[in-house]
Amino acid sequence: MPIPQTGIFALGTYSHAYLEFELLPGVEPATAVAAAASLREPRTTIGGVNLVCGFRPELWRGVAPDSAPADVEGFNAAIIGPDGYTMPATQRDIVMWMSGAEYDVIFDLSRNIAAALATYARLANEMVGWPYLHDRDLTGFIDGTENPTLVEAQEVALVPHGSAGEGGSILLLQKWMHSVSAWETLGVAGQERAIGRRKTDSAELHPQPPASHVARTDQDNFGRIFRRNIPYGDLEEHGTVFVGFCAKQRPLAAMLESMLGLGEQGSGAVRDELTRFTRPLTGAYYFIPAADRLAALGAGERTT
Repeated sequence: MPIPQTGIFALGTYSHAYLEFELLPGVEPATAVAAAASLREPRTTIGGVNLVCGFRPELWRGVAPDSAPADVEGFNAAIIGPDGYTMPATQRDIVMWMSGAEYDVIFDLSRNIAAALATYARLANEMVGWPYLHDRDLTGFIDGTENPTLVEAQEVALVPHGSAGEGGSILLLQKWMHSVSAWETLGVAGQERAIGRRKTDSAELHPQPPASHVARTDQDNFGRIFRRNIPYGDLEEHGTVFVGFCAKQRPLAAMLESMLGLGEQGSGAVRDELTRFTRPLTGAYYFIPAADRLAALGAGERTT
């Protein structure tokens, strides 16, 4: 059985960094993939750092076609709702996600990775995340209430055995900036209607407001995903880094479309109420290969 990248499921980490890279002109894709695959964090068992490596789906498919789902694509075009609300496409070639107990080792590792890849790719985007009130996002609500347990998460997040790309996962990575001041003017009752849950205990509202975030992203309708969201930012710009894993791309894409009201005609189109207080700044899909497949590609690079 393929071995997944275990950092996907390493809950309880407090510091996160997401580095997105673009290949430099003229760089051979296979060489860049091998260089990224060869990177290891020697302090993993000491400092508690988890490293997850992924690639633009088309890039990975070109280098390892036997280990890539055929129907997964990058976030190659913006998604525009009936009212013009837009989710931008900022697809990059390589993603490195680090998580750990303390930011100092994350920072050092980030510098080392950027230096190691400098011959092949430029750092195009960096996002640093940190926890807020244990398990809440910056709306003040508990994040990931519907997340599967760790016992269930691998079935939800990983491409099944016998399928191309087995043991890998499809990652949707987005940076959402919140308008926290506007959000706070709603008051608790208004916020609960927008989310579709009670703020104190995350229990769902009944009846469910049709424009609520819960209603627009109902996993009973679209399929289950495994989320590792984390807050980011400073006083001027802050929000949520959405980190969603799934065995298939379609559930992730369908949720985004539903949030915008796509597929619904005319005045019947319903946009996720939460999007009136937050907007995405980035959008990318990555394929996260199985750890053993990644190691096989990186082995040659480490011996050169």
